[in-house]
Amino acid sequence: QVQLVESGGGSVQAGGSLRLSCAASGRTFTRYAVGWFRQAPGKEREFVAGIMRSGGSTDYADSVKGRFTISRDNAKNTVYLQMNSLKPEDTAVYYCAADVLTSTVERRRAAYDYWGQGTQVTVSS
Repeated sequence: QVQLVESGGGSVQAGGSLRLSCAASGRTFTRYAVGWFRQAPGKEREFVAGIMRSGGSTDYADSVKGRFTISRDNAKNTVYLQMNSLKPEDTAVYYCAADVLTSTVERRRAAYDYWGQGTQVTVSS
């Protein structure tokens, strides 16, 4: 069983920055690709960014490309999402998820095996 815990959310003004962390349990964390998703009220959960096991391959939604950076520190069992130049439309609950089977970064929610409980990000104008 893999457990994921997100942290680092909060309230920030537009143009500000936050760094989210996803801490994972288990000795096999390095075997998982990890994705970040977000869900705003009344909207579907959407893909934000993903990273492969080694960190050598990443993928970003067009809406965050150039502003967000995903990275991982396998020695610490942690994946990060650095969010810069935040906009009010970035307001959402952010979730991390782990995919054990992928050979490439997946954008589909169904591809991920384990999910965290989420952390709230609020960006004010």
